[in-house]
Amino acid sequence: MQSRHTKLRIGIVGAGSIVRKRHLPALNQIEDVKIVGVCNSSYESSEEFCSEALPEAKPYANWAELVAEADVDIIWIGTPPYLHATVAVSALEAGKHVFCQARMAMNLTEAEEMCAALQRHPHLVTMLCPPPHGLRGSRLIQKMMADEYVGRPHHLRLHSFTGDYLDPDSPPHWRQRDEYSGLNVLTLGIYAEVLQRWFGRISSVVAHRKTITPLRQTYEVRIPDMVTVLCTFANGMEGVLEFSGIVPFPASDRFELYGSRGRLAYDFSKDVITGAQLGDSGPAVIPIPPELEQTWRVEADFIAAVRSPGGILPQPGFGEGLEYMKVVQAVADSIDQGREIEIA
Repeated sequence: MQSRHTKLRIGIVGAGSIVRKRHLPALNQIEDVKIVGVCNSSYESSEEFCSEALPEAKPYANWAELVAEADVDIIWIGTPPYLHATVAVSALEAGKHVFCQARMAMNLTEAEEMCAALQRHPHLVTMLCPPPHGLRGSRLIQKMMADEYVGRPHHLRLHSFTGDYLDPDSPPHWRQRDEYSGLNVLTLGIYAEVLQRWFGRISSVVAHRKTITPLRQTYEVRIPDMVTVLCTFANGMEGVLEFSGIVPFPASDRFELYGSRGRLAYDFSKDVITGAQLGDSGPAVIPIPPELEQTWRVEADFIAAVRSPGGILPQPGFGEGLEYMKVVQAVADSIDQGREIEIA
């Protein structure tokens, strides 16, 4: 779709803290981009956001009205996952480019619906918000894997721990409410995305869950407080992935990879990569070369792709999102069925 205006005109559906703190400042730095409408959970919330951050934008009470506006080129989805598929599919059918906040969808079926809508409108540009986890060193990890730094990889361990849900008296966060989050649990989807980008497809999972505080202020929590996943990658590597929101004094998120010729580790909080090969005295920090270092330019990349459709493919797209939603769905199915789940 080509804009009839000099500027690309954006409608925001769901203007929460991530949109306000991360996306909005970056969009404001891009020339010939104008945010023309905002729809939050209520008209009052939309009006308040516009008055505080975007006085020239129009507040909306109904996201469908914003999506239907003929002079809007891009729909920017910042809601929790429960609206991602509905808004994204509607926007694509209305001829709009779509940027969608992660996680992609509530479940695999919704992710498939989003991909099917894009297939019907392949001229439109779509992008999912990537996680910042591992962004800085991503290209170096991919290069080291291509160079077979660890040899044949055979074992990966990852832990992602927080103490966010330690207080049993606190109300449920929206990420603990399945009516908003669906099957997404803790940082599972984030690291399924990152690990598959670096090490290839996860082909099977066995998962176990535990909920320490099943009732929060009369709300029955169905999203677990902790999940352990045993997984197999398509290249034969085995993985142990641990996620928890109930860890006092949690250590930094980290993965360790072991192979036939060495080991590799990534501290996600510090973006520090360490490694060692057989014959070395021990692991040492591996600096990220400036030419391989990545920085956050998500908004600029998406806008550049919209301005040159077919020439630039922003990542992650809906296809990559579908792959990590397969893992999220398989983990949920394994927990429900008590068995190993193969991922097609």
